Amino acid sequence: MTFALEDIKVLDMTRLAPGPYCTMILGDLGADVIKIEEPGGGRRAVMERASLGPPPLEKELREAAFDAHSRNKRSLVLNLKSEEARGILYKLVERSDVFLEGFRPGVAARLGADYGALSSINPRLVYCSLSGFGQDGPYRLLVGHDINYISIAGALGMIGPRSGKPSIPGNLLADYAGGGMHAALGIMAALLARVKTGKGQYVDISMTDGVLSLLTHEATRYFYTGVVPKPSETRFNGALPYYNVYETKDGKYVSIGCNEPWFWENLCKAIGHEELGSKQFAKDQETEEVFATLSQAFKTRTRDEWIKAFKDSGLDIAGAPVYSFDEVFEDPQVRHRQMLAEIDHPALGKVKQMGISIKLSETPGKIRSVGPVRGQHTEEILRELGESPEEIEQLRKAGAIE
Repeated sequence: MTFALEDIKVLDMTRLAPGPYCTMILGDLGADVIKIEEPGGGRRAVMERASLGPPPLEKELREAAFDAHSRNKRSLVLNLKSEEARGILYKLVERSDVFLEGFRPGVAARLGADYGALSSINPRLVYCSLSGFGQDGPYRLLVGHDINYISIAGALGMIGPRSGKPSIPGNLLADYAGGGMHAALGIMAALLARVKTGKGQYVDISMTDGVLSLLTHEATRYFYTGVVPKPSETRFNGALPYYNVYETKDGKYVSIGCNEPWFWENLCKAIGHEELGSKQFAKDQETEEVFATLSQAFKTRTRDEWIKAFKDSGLDIAGAPVYSFDEVFEDPQVRHRQMLAEIDHPALGKVKQMGISIKLSETPGKIRSVGPVRGQHTEEILRELGESPEEIEQLRKAGAIE
């Protein structure tokens, strides 16, 4: 089978979710991804061992097998504070296409792994830095996490009830969409550009920038009207009855997205309130009355009864069940689209993971291997670089590898 990113070699020095998610996408599409990991697993692992002791191999194996972020990757442990380890890194860079790091600005340079150093070794290298605020600007050195980036980008301030504190949406917006996904897109664009120019380039991804880009619709409306989007006060965040969530008889919820007038009219027919068909764009008090009518109507049946009623009506109605996560992977559409992947594991049997979202007709992605335990491929990768068993042992004694 041919893969879209076959023969693309990626070095991944990231640690937290955004970077590994980016290289998961690249690996799913066929790239050979090498995770460059810290000896001992880094500061967090050291802290955990100090309180809980070292994890048994079985636990480490199981965690790696279920970790979708680590699939289709190999693991190499390098102590980049060691000159010998940096020599190994430079040999890898010579034959690599992509380098990804997720440190604060300046850290990669201290490790001898900044863009200037690595691009001088391999001018065709696509080097991506993924950080909270980007490589320049007054916030470049600030620490942060998803919640902080979506705060500054304005997303958190428009999510939640009309009165009360903002609702935290999990680390989806900055870490995954604004960060990891934008990084994968930037890397693939730079690889495509390299076909034309023959040269690599530097890709600077800011999670805050990424979140702002995701808010393009709201920004367009704000720039045009001057109206500041607030929680539950705009078309798509809960202000209107036709794009909202309603509680049902069993305490569950249905989501309604009937933006188009004909979808709204169909919904009104299906719930037995055809008279509301002309009131989709009602104002003020009348809007509250429509809300109240819909809220009362939806409590007369269970969630699944409403979804069945929508289907049985024969009408186009943009309505869906609001699932809890344990229901998601039983949904027939999710299963049909293979977003539940089951992988054979030699020790654990069937392992479940998230499927591959990017569907390509000619070069489809594939989960070729589950995640490795830390350092699982160190010797294998060093042998590929031409290191002899004696040289590998010497590197281990020097503290360059584990």
